[in-house]
Amino acid sequence: MKRYSGWTLASPGTLLVVVFLIFPVLATIATTFMTPNGIFAPYISFFGSGFRRTVLWRTIQISFITTVIALAIGFLTAYVVSRAPGWLKSILIIAAVFPLLTGVVVRSFAWMIILGKNGILNSTLVSLGLIGEPMTMLYTQGAVIVAMVYLFVPLMILTLVGVLESIPDDLIQASASLGAKPSATFRQVIFPLAVPGLIVGAVLVFTGSFTAYATPQLLGGESQMVMGTLMYQQAMVIFDWVSASTIAAIMVVITIVVVLLMTRIARRLNPMAV
Repeated sequence: MKRYSGWTLASPGTLLVVVFLIFPVLATIATTFMTPNGIFAPYISFFGSGFRRTVLWRTIQISFITTVIALAIGFLTAYVVSRAPGWLKSILIIAAVFPLLTGVVVRSFAWMIILGKNGILNSTLVSLGLIGEPMTMLYTQGAVIVAMVYLFVPLMILTLVGVLESIPDDLIQASASLGAKPSATFRQVIFPLAVPGLIVGAVLVFTGSFTAYATPQLLGGESQMVMGTLMYQQAMVIFDWVSASTIAAIMVVITIVVVLLMTRIARRLNPMAV
């Protein structure tokens, strides 16, 4: 009886996930294989378009760069937070979480004010004499990446803090007492034990930036179109729901592949991590 009690308790939640999440996704993907032009016609049309291939590659590139930068910043910050005293740790965690209390659109508009031609950054650089005239920062790939990093670094920090806190200080002290340099301690002790948090954080950041819409639309515009904005254009502007469903299906497949790939990497780096 106890063997089935867990399934009984989980069945309502599982049913809700299947009905409201899995089934709509499968139904969306199924529509792409029911076109009169052929089963794979929407996908052939998508990958046959140079513009759409460019959009897909740009989205992957932005997501990858964002993930790498967020990993570096988030790991260093999380390590400092995890080793801080109790009262200071609470303040630092609050500071890391505080940006999440503001909506994505508001934070994106803030970056528009900062990066605009008459924005804070350009005005500061001109007043300091570092540049002669305002630079074009908005509607560039760099602007999208900077804003994405700002959006997702708090998630990376929160993911890693708990993992790094669980690493006993005795292990680090033992490594140092055995003559290991700080770099060796990081490479052989801290990093392998932090792999689970790194993988979870990387998946969250990559999938979040890969599927983002508001930030690329506001800071990238039409010149830096990504998959999310292209899907919105196909569905809500052109009303081509098959093309929009095809884009959604491709995004789902890529997301699943990335998750599986990162899980495989985690197993290679630390067989006990996953």
